Amino acid sequence: MDRITRKKLKKDEFAQDVGLTVEYLTEHRKQAIRYGIAGVAILLLVLGAIAYRSRKHAARQAALTAASEIAQAPIGPPTGEALQSFPTEAARDIAATKALTEVVTKYQGSEEAVIAEFYLGTQAAGEGKTPEAEKWLKSAAESGNANYASLAKLSLADAYRWEGKTAEAEKLLRGLIAKPTEFVSKEHATIALAELLGSSQPAEARKLLNALNTTGRPAIGRAVMNVMNELPRSH
Repeated sequence: MDRITRKKLKKDEFAQDVGLTVEYLTEHRKQAIRYGIAGVAILLLVLGAIAYRSRKHAARQAALTAASEIAQAPIGPPTGEALQSFPTEAARDIAATKALTEVVTKYQGSEEAVIAEFYLGTQAAGEGKTPEAEKWLKSAAESGNANYASLAKLSLADAYRWEGKTAEAEKLLRGLIAKPTEFVSKEHATIALAELLGSSQPAEARKLLNALNTTGRPAIGRAVMNVMNELPRSH
């Protein structure tokens, strides 16, 4: 199973808007969860930094964009194509964490700060730092912006899942199903819930998937089939 790398995320054509990004991740949830959601969040971070607000937020955008550039910087010796590079991925992550934390501290309450919190949470989840991940993702989820809050809740549900906190994860996902957003549709949340319940309640998971309308949504359709194929077969 191929790892979803920063390089791949940067080059893929689906990286044109957040909605398509989340749809892609719905289809590739297992890879994203298994290898840590931090790399996935970089794309959302960049999109939020350069496209979400107008020029009057230039200072906050500049700080967030600078942090995203650190997070995407190549590993290895400097090259003519990159303004900065890092000797190791760990060194880059430390620098990105510092820059993102500064955005949160300096611009607390802004949407740019929420995006930074979301990234910090997913990065911590990818590193297995569960308490830290929960802290950042909960903070982002409590934001007034429903779109980014929904992304944070989706990632927090994944973190809960891998901790074995199934009830907490299910509560978050059912909430997203009841109140979908532009960034996390009812279909995305339903597929995540079906995957969560797959091993313990396969009949319920199958019922959730069968109820989805995948017409005109090939990525969603493939994601449904992927989860359906992994459900225990009924006897």
